Amino acid sequence: MKKTDWKKVAPWIGMLVLTLVGAYFLIQQRSQRTPSRDISYSELLAQIDEGRVHDVTIAGEEITGHFNDNRSFSTYAPEDSSFVSRLSAKKVQISAKPSNEGNGFWMTLLVNALPLVLFVGLWLYMSRQMQGGMGGRAMGFGKSKAKLLTESQGRVTFEDV
Repeated sequence: MKKTDWKKVAPWIGMLVLTLVGAYFLIQQRSQRTPSRDISYSELLAQIDEGRVHDVTIAGEEITGHFNDNRSFSTYAPEDSSFVSRLSAKKVQISAKPSNEGNGFWMTLLVNALPLVLFVGLWLYMSRQMQGGMGGRAMGFGKSKAKLLTESQGRVTFEDV
């Protein structure tokens, strides 16, 4: 049984782990999204005044929520100091969350940089393999296995044979 050379295996394991982590975050981000109807801010204000809004979640400038008939909605809100008081007057359930902008940045960076990192890693691995002199490595099919014989190793003559 051969002993595993971790210097050769570690880059591949690292790339596999990065790929799996990226896929996990991508799937998790997609599963958290629920299909919702995009409405304008003025339409949301009209629905609030008519008493058709059940609950609202405010995350930075993004507002999501549900109507009384359980349809979901989402909109983008400008700075409006009277918005929360208008919701309170109509007895709408209000919840607040921190903005999701930071998570989006890291996810975008991971998705866009991962192929580049994998390509550079593969290129470095291949270039390091080509620098060796022995066969059995990547791109090592034209390498000579001849050894240089020196005077100290002894000389073989015709009479020795």
